[in-house]
Amino acid sequence: MELLRMMRAPLKYVQGKGALLQFHKEMGYMGKRWLFVCSNSGYKCCHTDLEKSFEGKDDYRRYEVFGGVSSISEIKRMQDIVQADKIDAVVAVGGGSAVDAAKAAAYYEGKRIVIIPTVAATDAPCTGLSVIYNDDGSFNKYLFYPQNPDAVLVDSDVIAKAPVKFLIAGMGDALGTYFEGRASLRTESPSLEGGGITRAGMAIAKSCYETLRSHGKAAVMACENNVVTPALDAVIEAAVYLSGVGADNVNCAAAHSFYNGLTSLGGHDAYHGNCVAFGTLVQLTLEGADKAEFEDIQNFCLEVGLPITLSELGNFTDEEIHTMSKNACVEGETIHNLAGDVTPEELYCAIIATDALGKKRLGK
Repeated sequence: MELLRMMRAPLKYVQGKGALLQFHKEMGYMGKRWLFVCSNSGYKCCHTDLEKSFEGKDDYRRYEVFGGVSSISEIKRMQDIVQADKIDAVVAVGGGSAVDAAKAAAYYEGKRIVIIPTVAATDAPCTGLSVIYNDDGSFNKYLFYPQNPDAVLVDSDVIAKAPVKFLIAGMGDALGTYFEGRASLRTESPSLEGGGITRAGMAIAKSCYETLRSHGKAAVMACENNVVTPALDAVIEAAVYLSGVGADNVNCAAAHSFYNGLTSLGGHDAYHGNCVAFGTLVQLTLEGADKAEFEDIQNFCLEVGLPITLSELGNFTDEEIHTMSKNACVEGETIHNLAGDVTPEELYCAIIATDALGKKRLGK
């Protein structure tokens, strides 16, 4: 059966300096009783301005500090609060795990969901899925939703005041969007949400890359100095919205499979986006990309502080590189969206070659 082409995105996206002060004005139509699921840092940096947005209103608000992992029991705890407090809408305030748990609780209880990311480290806020863990911290499942969040609100000032390393990681995650989408389109693979890839999805993915390339360096400088500029606003939109909606409506390929292979080894300190950035270079090696394109992506990574060598992600033995290559190529991985498919040996060779090209570029 032919795949139906489809587009998915948040119903509403709001971004700008001081956006938190406009929360009630923009989201008040969702109800009168609110549950805010906050990370520790999310509560600290957003609570005061959120409360200001409710001045003169008699809405019920409950702030619940999230337990740290989007586990089955933590999601159930949030569901119980929704029921007991007769909540109309759930609001996630924080990073990826708080977002995942709040999305799940709202979905299971049939409530609206608003996402307020406090860092631009990944494109998770706009996507229609959550990663769910067991109570012991082990992976349980990906929970796919029938639609994307009701709304995403991003206060650029909050992102500007967060550590710059998170913005850089978000740019790394966003970097893969266009190249992974292009690869998936070539092989007529389905989108991440299981539909056919649309022209609109590819246009958003391409715009994501072009925005990063044009404004990335200036955005990093702005964030380092905790100020909001047009360049930073552009990159926040690319990292949160263009990347999230782009990835949802195209697909992932080798860059994200590389990340999954690396994390299968266990403990490492590298951010998701940093791994995806190096994985994008590995994918270009696998595709036999021309020298100019490969070096352009290397240049971008060097400009903004993303890795171009494997050692920047950790110290891996030759055996570990073979293991990550094997685990990145298991059945169901998105690396199989590449033309001609990829074997573990081919991926191993591409990782070694990409690392060597990076070392040469750095003069090592």
